[in-house]
Amino acid sequence: MSALVELLSDEAIGLDVRAADWQEAVTAAGRLLEHTGVADAPYTQSMIDNVTENGPYILIAPGFAFAHARPSEAVHRTGLSWVRLAEPVEFGHPSNDPVTLVVALAAKDEDAHTQAMAQLAKVIGDPSTKAALDAAATPAEVKAAIAGDTEEAPAHAEHSDAASSRNLILTVCGNGLGTSLFLKNTLEQVLDRWGWSPYLTVEATDTISARGKAKDADLILTSGEIARTLGDVGIPVKVIDNFTSTTELDAAMRELYDV
Repeated sequence: MSALVELLSDEAIGLDVRAADWQEAVTAAGRLLEHTGVADAPYTQSMIDNVTENGPYILIAPGFAFAHARPSEAVHRTGLSWVRLAEPVEFGHPSNDPVTLVVALAAKDEDAHTQAMAQLAKVIGDPSTKAALDAAATPAEVKAAIAGDTEEAPAHAEHSDAASSRNLILTVCGNGLGTSLFLKNTLEQVLDRWGWSPYLTVEATDTISARGKAKDADLILTSGEIARTLGDVGIPVKVIDNFTSTTELDAAMRELYDV
């Protein structure tokens, strides 16, 4: 888990932080980014604005919010902060509220954090690791739990009609570099276990680009908020609640590809 741990300093981990509402929870995560020199205050405000403008799509798993915004001059280097809340807060998500964990990302560019996001998706999606993170008493214990994550047992499905498809699946979020990457990474785990990876490409993108790319794709996977923003794009749009769940992605793919 070196890529993930390297982006998360001890000083950027807050445990049992009190927040009255979701804005305070995101602000707490942003202030840790500021405190560690990763980003300035305007980036914290951008993370809040992202939720205000696009809805609570950053809740990508039950109890977990992934706060982020587009790269900007307010970001000095790529880094993460980790805030475990003393009491859960509501963001207004239909299935993933209330939130007890907020992880914030500040990315200097769109490629620097891809590997860390793949690792974080596995950490949050693994029940035993999540339990260890909930019980961690110190930043060192948080990092130890992250480093000791385990993967789910493999699944398998026979390849059917994917080779005759357009060979492209889009995972979509508001800006194409945060939650869509979580969904892409989890879906790629499913495709690897099915043996479908040679036949399908998964691309994380933003809402504007997704409309233009839809004609070349088989389907779009996204959150309920982003699905409403996209509207009818001429291909199936599947809403995913837990972006870190290989089980939910497996079921969705079996439905969409009639496996």
